Amino acid sequence: MKYIYGPIKSRRLGLSLGLSLSPDKTCDLDCIYCQWGSTGRTVLERKEYAQVGQIILELKSWLQEHPQAAKELKFVTLSGLGEPTLHTGFGGLIDQARELTGAKIAVITNSTFLGDKAVRQELLKADLIVPSLDAVDPVIFERIDRPHPGVRLDEIIDGLVALRKEFAGTIWLEIMLVAGVNDDDAHIQGLKKAIRRINPDKIQLNSPVRATAEKNVLPVEKSKLLKIKEILGDKAEII
Repeated sequence: MKYIYGPIKSRRLGLSLGLSLSPDKTCDLDCIYCQWGSTGRTVLERKEYAQVGQIILELKSWLQEHPQAAKELKFVTLSGLGEPTLHTGFGGLIDQARELTGAKIAVITNSTFLGDKAVRQELLKADLIVPSLDAVDPVIFERIDRPHPGVRLDEIIDGLVALRKEFAGTIWLEIMLVAGVNDDDAHIQGLKKAIRRINPDKIQLNSPVRATAEKNVLPVEKSKLLKIKEILGDKAEII
């Protein structure tokens, strides 16, 4: 199938089925740690990168072919190859996926469109949002996430703050930590200040363990991850 992956059983989400909103990697970031490889040319235009009808047809087919797994689904997750909020129809897809499956809906996003109120309004349909924030320093942001020139870090952070005020569901803020890039003490303190403003339900700390877009992208040592977890407080967990 082109748009469906999984289901995947995880500690975080239980049994979840993933939906990709584009047939190829489509993103406004080119993160050095991405397991899907380099984005190549980043894009910032929001449009229908894949027909919602085609995605729904695949979902219906999967549900018919896997009736037992369909009953056990806890989440349908919008993520996949790139940034789901680049797709202008993601809100309608949330509605249809929930109606078809009866499962909760999670959206995994890089947060770059959260400054757009219309995007936030569509995200309110989800049950769980997992936004990311890898950097609060523009230089570090450029180094780790390699954004499209039109992406602004201050708008990402302000958008995360606005989302928390508007969204009654659950927010798990994910931070990817790369050794020697965004894990120094000064930057972690900066992240802590931003996180106080954002007020997520959880802070999920991650570090690369799979093949990455760039070579020599190294995970943070466990002892340092534990120290960062302690600095960020009780909401933080290592995943």
